[in-house]
Amino acid sequence: MTLQRPLLLAALLLGSLSACIPPDANREVVTRAERDAPPGAAPDTCWGKYVTPAIIETVTHQVMLQPAEVLADGTVTQPAVFKTETRQDIVRPRHKTWFETPCDSDLTPEFIASVQRALAARGLYRGSANGEMDRATQTAVRHYQKPQGLDSGLLSLAAARQLGLVAIED
Repeated sequence: MTLQRPLLLAALLLGSLSACIPPDANREVVTRAERDAPPGAAPDTCWGKYVTPAIIETVTHQVMLQPAEVLADGTVTQPAVFKTETRQDIVRPRHKTWFETPCDSDLTPEFIASVQRALAARGLYRGSANGEMDRATQTAVRHYQKPQGLDSGLLSLAAARQLGLVAIED
């Protein structure tokens, strides 16, 4: 009985900590173009930003400071002196991908339930159409958008149009 109580407490603490982690930590939602938005964004448009982190590689190599001293018969009188150098190289730089999104005022429970039904019809969402942008809905959105080059759980306006949920502008 005494062992069960700490395990239960640990499970509760881990569960509460996992609720603090944002479902899509690499994205930032921008609600107005006057704020941090891509250049040329129209006023009163809403944007999402997906940031792909940089890939950095640590490279270690030996640099010869002094060559070995070798006699004519091949005898080494003084070995070479080397120094270890370590540096970090950026393999792939950090990259921001901007995409237009439906504004917060458009993300009503009815709209989100329509998104859930459209994703369920495509076999990407298995939950109920509850009108909440929960983790399961964000995962389904990510699976829908990823083949089109956007790895984000934030619904893009282009994806909403493809799903038939937003009118296509002329």
